[in-house]
Parts: sequence; structure tokens; C-alpha cells
Amino acid sequence: MKSAAESLLLPILALLGGLALFGVFVWFDGHSPLQAWGLLFRGAFGDAFSLQNTLQRAAPLMLTALCVALPARAGLTVIGGEGALVVGGLACAALPYAFSPPDGAAGTALLLAAAAAAGAAWIALAGWLRQWRGVNETISSLLLGYIAISLFKHIVEGPLRDPASLNKPSTLPLGESLRIGTIGPWDVHWGLAFGVVACVAAAIWLSATTHGFATRVVGGNLRAALGVGLPAHRLIVTACALGGAAAGLAGGIEVAAVHTAANASLIVGLGYTGILVSFVARHHPLAIVPVAILFGGFLAAGSLLQRRMGLPDASVQVLMGFSFVIILASEAWRGRLGELFVLRRTAQGATP
Repeated sequence: MKSAAESLLLPILALLGGLALFGVFVWFDGHSPLQAWGLLFRGAFGDAFSLQNTLQRAAPLMLTALCVALPARAGLTVIGGEGALVVGGLACAALPYAFSPPDGAAGTALLLAAAAAAGAAWIALAGWLRQWRGVNETISSLLLGYIAISLFKHIVEGPLRDPASLNKPSTLPLGESLRIGTIGPWDVHWGLAFGVVACVAAAIWLSATTHGFATRVVGGNLRAALGVGLPAHRLIVTACALGGAAAGLAGGIEVAAVHTAANASLIVGLGYTGILVSFVARHHPLAIVPVAILFGGFLAAGSLLQRRMGLPDASVQVLMGFSFVIILASEAWRGRLGELFVLRRTAQGATP
């Protein structure tokens, strides 16, 4: 119970610390921190429009966070979700160039499957390099992300460019029947449901299946896992592939539900924000859902800060940067909060 309380308390304190530092940043710019904090939460959850905007932005963050969380449970630090998202979006947009998918849900499923497969192969490559070539997965996944972005721009602006896209090079738009619609009367696409289902499925896989348990054993102690005969290499690459599939699916959903074609609008740092979401959620798939909604809200509130206070729309990135630094620093306190509590109670008991 103490460990669970600590896992919950440290991220909350880190977020509060990030908000406090963001308030100092705003204050130095001549604005009221209280007004900035109020606008942040009003722009994220203040009314139905804000909430819908928040949920729409949270959908891809859930999936890109899984790209970090699943390999992390296998003992790897993979930060290449942006690359997997980009190649997933490219695969989704490029599939109709190869053949004509059937109309309706079957065609959309093929597009999303292609996106997930492309993302899975991309991140699995980082896992393979780690296991069979000894290449650091953090560096390789980050560099693969830059390669994916360059490859994306070359293909979209070259072989697959729609001649009608003049100022903003894009692929041909997807047919209306292949696009992902919204959930009932809400202006939120079905990508949100995909994200929630993926997080729940990942949690069930990790906690209720033999394969997931073996993956957690590998992540906890690789030498012990090898000693008891677990196929550690295969498990690690599989975890990377599943995480990459989630991020690739996010790219496919962004193309099929938001942009309707692959273009530069897909490269907005959703994969990098997913890193922060995963770390704040302690790499737990179920915790990713509320954390992604929270940070989706912060992203949605950026325009309100710009309109009301004259701050740049990207100022929320400063908040996320502060939060990420404090989250990493808080790791030094893991396991020590309980000790401090025990020492304090002991001191109080010894005091007459």
C-alpha cells in the first residue's frame, strides 16, 4: 500500500511542481499566475466544447504513451513514438496507392492495420538492434524517429504528392467511406475509443496473461529471466513491436479521422508528448488514460492562453517541460518517502 501511495503521490507532486514553475514563468512575463492556471483548466474542461477538444487531443497521446510504456515494462527506454506515428500515418495514406480498399469499415480496418504494422516494424527494429547488436535503444529509437520524419517528407513531397496540394504538400485525400467518424453527437472521433481499449488491453495483457507476466519478469531482472529459461530476446522485441503498433495506429487514426491525408500537420510532437504521459503514469497502461486526458487538456488550452493573455500558443510546452524534468528528478525520492514517514513517526513516538 505504501508503494502504491508513493507511485500516486510522486507524479501528483511533480505535476503541481510543474504548474508552480509555470506560474513563475508567467509571472516573469508580467502576467498573473492565478489567471494562467484558471485559463489552463477552463480551456481544458470548462465547457462541452473544451472537453471535446481535450478528448480529441488525448486520443493519440494514449497510443503514443503505450509506445513508451510497453517496452519500459520489458526493461527498455524507447522514445521513438514520433517516428512510429509518422510511418503509421504514411502507411495509412499510402495503402490506397497500392490497391483500392473496400468501402466502409473493412477498408478503414485495412488502413489502420497497415498503420499499426508499420509502427510495429519500426520500433521492433530498435528492440532488435538492442538485443542482437547491443545498440542503446534510447538513442536508436530517437534517431529512427528523425529518419522516419525525413522519409515521410521525401515521400509525401515527392512520389505520393497530390498535384492539387500546392502550398502544403499532401498525399491524395482518403475517400469519405474510409474516414473515421465521430462518436454520436460528440465532436470526438472514434480514435478516443481505440486509445482507451488499447490501454485496457495492454493492462490485461501485462497483468493477466503468462506472456505479459514473463515480459514483466524480463523487465524486472533480465539475468534471472534468462536463468529460468525465459525467451528474453523475443519477449523484448515483442513488447517493442506492440508499443510501436500502438503509436503507428495513432498515426493512422490522425490521418483517417483528422487530416484525411498525410502531410506536415502530422508532425506536431505527439510522440514526444507521449513520453511525458507514460512517465507521469509510471508506465501503467490504465493510468495513461487520465494522464493523457490531462495533458490533452493542457494542449487544448494553449489557444485560450494566447487569446486572453497574449502568451504564445506553445507556452504549454514550457509547462510540460517543467513537469518532465521534475518527474525525472522525483525518481531520486522513490522508496524514500516511506522511510521519511517511518523516521518521523519514530521520532514523534520517542518524544515525551
